[in-house]
Amino acid sequence: MSEGAARDRTALAVAEAPDTEEILRGETGAPESKGGTFRSLKYRDYRLLWFSTLFASSAQWIQQVTIGWLIYEMTGSAFLLGAVNGFRALPLLFLAPIGGVLADRVERKMLMQATQYMLLVASVAMTAIIFAGWIEVWHLFAFTFITGIGWALNNPVRQSVVPNLVPKYDLMNALALQSAGFNITRILGPTLGGYMLAHLGAGENFALQTFFYVGVIAMVVPVVIPRLPQRNQSVSVRQNLRDGISYVWRTKQLRVQLALAFVPTILAFPYMALMPIFARDVLGYGSEGLGLMGTAVGIGAVIGTLTMASLNNVQHKGKVMLSAVFLLGISLIAFSQSKSMELSLVILAFTGASQMVYLTTNQTILQLSIPDHLRGRVMGIYMLSQGMMPLGGLLGGALADATSAPTAVLIMGAMVCAMAVFFFLRSADLREA
Repeated sequence: MSEGAARDRTALAVAEAPDTEEILRGETGAPESKGGTFRSLKYRDYRLLWFSTLFASSAQWIQQVTIGWLIYEMTGSAFLLGAVNGFRALPLLFLAPIGGVLADRVERKMLMQATQYMLLVASVAMTAIIFAGWIEVWHLFAFTFITGIGWALNNPVRQSVVPNLVPKYDLMNALALQSAGFNITRILGPTLGGYMLAHLGAGENFALQTFFYVGVIAMVVPVVIPRLPQRNQSVSVRQNLRDGISYVWRTKQLRVQLALAFVPTILAFPYMALMPIFARDVLGYGSEGLGLMGTAVGIGAVIGTLTMASLNNVQHKGKVMLSAVFLLGISLIAFSQSKSMELSLVILAFTGASQMVYLTTNQTILQLSIPDHLRGRVMGIYMLSQGMMPLGGLLGGALADATSAPTAVLIMGAMVCAMAVFFFLRSADLREA
């Protein structure tokens, strides 16, 4: 195809794509969406982005299983096993806000592709190192850190383009389907990774991860992302970041909502790190039970996200979000007191569902309230909460060492409930969002 024909084809695709502002106003279709649980997949560009999410999250889960297995096999150190997970989250603390600035400052599709190529090259390099027999522990830490950088720069732009690919009335459905895709691979990815480790090897796992990254790029390249208005490039990156922080601080609902995002991250989600203790010492099921417990959380998460995706319109999203946080705390309290594996699996499924209802409604409210030109920066600041997960893990571990794992989860669950009630009573803007 000639260069001119390629330009004409791109121009036609952009012309046929829904206008960004129309999408945000919800003026590209009927005032209320129809089409069922998977209705957002009818939009071509969102559908491509969604399939790229399946490939990307599959690669992440296989990577997590493989690196954890290699670290523990090579060193036998639980400390290094925890440290490599911390390395994965560390770049989010420093680079997610910068990734948000870049999402507002540069061409978004170019940024998405550049970071995906970075992840692909890193995966190819690790595959070659393992097959050559050169693997050392520092390679695993370096690879984890590099991929952490890639995702810290990729996630804000990936999240910020979703409202530009679907009409406003389908935004919650689109965000729920994004989470559903991630959680489907959360169930299947570790299972596939573990099976391949047992029957093939770590090199084959990294080769499959590389294949998935190729799939991500193949899906992202055809996506047409509406361009944002040109910004003044003479303004520094630092000033762009300050503008984003200033906007969040001046907007009370956003300020409160982003503060709330740290509550589940620090006080609730670390229960996952303590599940090996519950599986072996509390419920007496060992590694088999640990796998079942992780699967239960994943199944509950998929049910929660698909339920949210099935709803045409949710009124009072703020109340739904705060209720989900409260129920997440209640489920942690119940889990901490369970002595039955069967009951624990049911509770964990409910925990996963509550977690996803909170995340879906939280992101929907955020995306609907952010101006398009600040969307990347606000989402980058929001991603900081994910970077705090290692801190939550340290808190949970310290509480478990000082008391016991059930007591630690009980305390964290009670604190989550208390914070949900506090935000419900003190923030009318968020409650009525």
